[in-house]
Amino acid sequence: MKKQVHVYYSGQVQGIGFRFTAERLAEELGVFGWVENLSDARVELVAEANEEVLKDFLAQLNTIFNRYIQDVQASWEPATGEFKDFGVKI
Repeated sequence: MKKQVHVYYSGQVQGIGFRFTAERLAEELGVFGWVENLSDARVELVAEANEEVLKDFLAQLNTIFNRYIQDVQASWEPATGEFKDFGVKI
């Protein structure tokens, strides 16, 4: 079943390639949505795909950036189908 996950990452998650790694992984896995740096030093990510794919996507990000992430706040919703690709918001 397709789902949407909205995630806020905090810690030292800016300036380490987080957004561009998320974009590359999303393209590899067929995940749609976006990621951006926030002014409060967090990273916000919205992604849609099959639930298992999203779980894999998030697990890979957590593994790669484990030492930089202090907290993750995620909320799950039904997919909206509004995204056609995955991009980095600047």
